[in-house]
Amino acid sequence: MAKKAAIIVESPTKTRTLSRFLGDEYILLSSGGHVRDLPEDELAVDVENGFRPHYQVIPHQRGTLDKIRDGLEAAEQIYLASDPDREGEAIAWHLMEALKLSDARRIQFNEITEEAVKAALESPGEIDLDRVNAQQARRILDRLVGYKLSPLLWKKIGSKGTTALSAGRVQSVALRLICEREQEIAAFEPEEYWSIDALLTPDQQTPPFTAELKTKDDEEVKLTNEEQAQATVDDLKDQTFLVAKFEQKTRRRAAQPPFITSTMQRQAAADLHFSARKTMRIAQQLYEGIDTDEGTVGLITYMRTDSTRVAKPAQNQARKYIREEYGDEYVGKGVRGKKAKGAQEAHECIRPTSVFRTPDKMGKFLNKGQAALYELIWRRFVASQMKPAVYNQYTADITAGPYGLRATASTVKFPGFLRVLPDKKEEQQPLPVLEVGQQLQLVDLDPQQHFTQPPPRYNEGSLVRALEENGIGRPSTYAPTIEILRQRQYVRMRKRAFVPTPLGFTVNDYLVERFPDIIDVEFTARVEEDLDRVERGEQQWVAVLESFYPDFEAALDKAATAGPKPLEGEKCPECGGQLYEKYSAYGKFAGCENYPKCKYTRDLLGDVLKREAPEPIDEKCPECGEQLVKRTGPRGRQFIGCSGYPKCRYTRPLRTSGGSRQRKQAVATDIECPECGQKLVLRYGRRGPFLGCGGYPKCKFTRSVSEEELAQLQAKGDSASEEGGE
Repeated sequence: MAKKAAIIVESPTKTRTLSRFLGDEYILLSSGGHVRDLPEDELAVDVENGFRPHYQVIPHQRGTLDKIRDGLEAAEQIYLASDPDREGEAIAWHLMEALKLSDARRIQFNEITEEAVKAALESPGEIDLDRVNAQQARRILDRLVGYKLSPLLWKKIGSKGTTALSAGRVQSVALRLICEREQEIAAFEPEEYWSIDALLTPDQQTPPFTAELKTKDDEEVKLTNEEQAQATVDDLKDQTFLVAKFEQKTRRRAAQPPFITSTMQRQAAADLHFSARKTMRIAQQLYEGIDTDEGTVGLITYMRTDSTRVAKPAQNQARKYIREEYGDEYVGKGVRGKKAKGAQEAHECIRPTSVFRTPDKMGKFLNKGQAALYELIWRRFVASQMKPAVYNQYTADITAGPYGLRATASTVKFPGFLRVLPDKKEEQQPLPVLEVGQQLQLVDLDPQQHFTQPPPRYNEGSLVRALEENGIGRPSTYAPTIEILRQRQYVRMRKRAFVPTPLGFTVNDYLVERFPDIIDVEFTARVEEDLDRVERGEQQWVAVLESFYPDFEAALDKAATAGPKPLEGEKCPECGGQLYEKYSAYGKFAGCENYPKCKYTRDLLGDVLKREAPEPIDEKCPECGEQLVKRTGPRGRQFIGCSGYPKCRYTRPLRTSGGSRQRKQAVATDIECPECGQKLVLRYGRRGPFLGCGGYPKCKFTRSVSEEELAQLQAKGDSASEEGGE
């Protein structure tokens, strides 16, 4: 039998997509993601010998590797076709190591189309070890931080009955941004100010237009109270309104560049109210393949990218579509965005694999979420290849004695890309044609009170923007980083914005105090730049770790032995003892040195954590008949409780829309069951986490999990998530 070529990809969906256009001479296999990693139950990094990692086959992937070995027996040539980024490069390298492949070739494609895949097969390459080493350095950094910091957090802050605490090189900086923003909001003091709009018309037949008061005696008007505003209104009523200047000019507005990972996540959050995690999950589905009347087709290019580059064939195809659909006058030169820090220009933007697969044509093959995201990507890309919109811009400067007012308006002269991405907010009522010196009639004066607003809380989109602008993390890390903050109950959502819980504030305060350099925004960004240099072959990966670890280890040793910090000049009001700054899962507080004899405490989080009023629900308490309410606990967890508390102490968990209680997923471990030899699984019960046999219900062995074991298992999952994307 003739030998075949084997292609190993990450996802079974990809194999279905590839099978549509690759012939029987190819064996298509999938790895299901990573096949090797650092083991869960140990550090697995030899810090004394060049930070050498000790990888092992992931237990649940042993069967996958056996299937791949069987599939490769009939293969003459092997191609490793994991994703075209650091993570994909590492997966390809681990496959070579685990399967002992000496002559496998590396191929990459940015889109799963016949043209792209066959082009990759015609010019295979080798694994990029610089890219592998960059991923390896990040993985080890995240393991060191997670495994070293998380048990310390548990020791200093955690308590029985609480979920595991964890820290991460990227997640802790993201938490710091959220907490510092909340502190800014709490410290903000609003200031009153007033504006005045004048409704004017050149004659009784012309519809009036609005002009805003800007100046008095050529200086900016600042009205800080109602008395000043009313006095100004009274004065304006006695003035003659004259046109001092009237200008009409054109303004061009270009489309936004095609999506990269961060801008796609931000736009999906703003327009579709998708979380970053949901956006990436759906984008993965669109990339790997959707069943259509053509077969299984990849609808978009690779969705983890920081480049807005568009391949020439894709640009030509877009121009052809625009020309046929809208006319030659709508074909543009293509919009390129500002280059992001560390952007890999070999990558492409996120775009449809064919613009002729319009959202209308694809809609019947997609579910609601897929259709919405695909349309967002398709429209953004097509618009980026169209000509700018052109506006008629009108400006009128008006004098009224010592006062100056301004009126502006704009109308669309040529829609350009707005044919694909309409913007109703831009369209305004045009100003009437005015002449310099023309007198205007005053119809009305409208004084309005305003107050300055605090900076907004971060939502999914703005947090991703902040991480990107500060050079923290990379496209693959944004969504899992945000998800970890939720899972750890460090944040909760209020009106789609992040609010730190008391636990989140406590963890952040402790880390900022004990590890200010490690969770510093600029430091974290410098580490990302170092990893980029490793990928470019400009720096050795071990050097990155050597520059990081000594200071980190010193800070760890100091924090582990440090006692509570005394609050200078503060004595206990009950016994006169010294007050100390202490931490618990419920917040930072002042505690007396004479504890447990003296149990005096005082909250140190202050007004930054204002408790929300209980929210009534349409249900009565089953125990006393009073109204049930939704409450928020001290760690930010929400639950249902009786409004008659403390007389009635009825509570129950807040349930999901499906009516079932949200439970944490079980986590596989490499610890053997002493009774049957199967692997133990970390599970969560009513009384907290425990280890149980993976062979349940045949084997019912269980045991408690130590605080250190729990922290390590949780940290392993977190550090892998920060690195691994979706």
